[in-house]
Amino acid sequence: MTQQQILDLPASKFAMPDDLDEETSGANVLGVINYTSGATDPDVTSGHLRFDLHMTGTAADGFAEVWTTERPVESGESGGIAYSHDGEHLLCAGRIPPATSYAEGTRAAYTTTLELMDALGYDNCARMWNFVNRINEDNAEGLEIYRDFCKGRAEAFEAFNFSDTSVPAATGIGSLGGGIAFYVLASRTSSLTAIENSKQVSAYNYPEQYGPRPPKFARATYQSATSADRTSGQIYVAGTSSIRGHETLFAGDVEKQALLALDNIAHLIGPETLADHGIEQRNTLADLDTIKVYVRHGEDIPAVRRICEEHFSPDAQVAYLNVDVCRADLSVELEGIIHSANRCEP
Repeated sequence: MTQQQILDLPASKFAMPDDLDEETSGANVLGVINYTSGATDPDVTSGHLRFDLHMTGTAADGFAEVWTTERPVESGESGGIAYSHDGEHLLCAGRIPPATSYAEGTRAAYTTTLELMDALGYDNCARMWNFVNRINEDNAEGLEIYRDFCKGRAEAFEAFNFSDTSVPAATGIGSLGGGIAFYVLASRTSSLTAIENSKQVSAYNYPEQYGPRPPKFARATYQSATSADRTSGQIYVAGTSSIRGHETLFAGDVEKQALLALDNIAHLIGPETLADHGIEQRNTLADLDTIKVYVRHGEDIPAVRRICEEHFSPDAQVAYLNVDVCRADLSVELEGIIHSANRCEP
């Protein structure tokens, strides 16, 4: 996998369960996120963050996302949030236990996380991942659980004075168990730019039909060493699906939904959109790596895989997960990272 050589940014790669010991041996590991067959609370007993997410039917079908750094790593726990950091980058994680409703628990867990980030001096939140069991089912009050979660998240962000344009890229996706799990990547001094897609309404501006509080996340985050560096940063692409404007398109047609999601990402990371945000990079889907593809129906994975293989680099790491998506009429969602983007030609 291509890793950023210009910036001191955290690197991520996928590892199969049998290869995990080798992949983490001798490395400065920020964290290991296991996409596996059961859920655990995050812990740091191994000297770095380790977190098991219930995202596969069997352990053999799972994989680990390994985050490494060039710096020495320290770890700890505070208020149920486990973390590892290297003086510039922070990876932390928490879990909200299964409940009949989630807004209050989400607000509390996010508040604890944001307080920890502030206390440790990592105020630049680049990326969040959220894994929501029973995501499309209703809570005890009849509100869809994803919308219930979004309400608590929005309240926590607003309590910490996050403006709409300063929220991080994020994924909100289904899981197979364990309540709500989340992990967060933040930095101390690097510059962050939130990127929006002109073909989509910004999620934080969705109308009320999508819930009492809109989802609070950016379509992507550009991270660079300084605000002056607009050519060599790392791009975190949020969970992206078949949405134009704010509406789902092609409900029931997984292939068309996959193609539209890919088109959304291509536009988001392309030179036109980045130039609108003052970033001078030329990217295509072939530059995307450590890609996760979430597919609602397992029988649709071969078709989605075929489409993805036509668009992604053959060297890209791609993982396919059979889980529910944030809207009941969505069948597929994709995310990824551009670790080393091409510079604009002079």
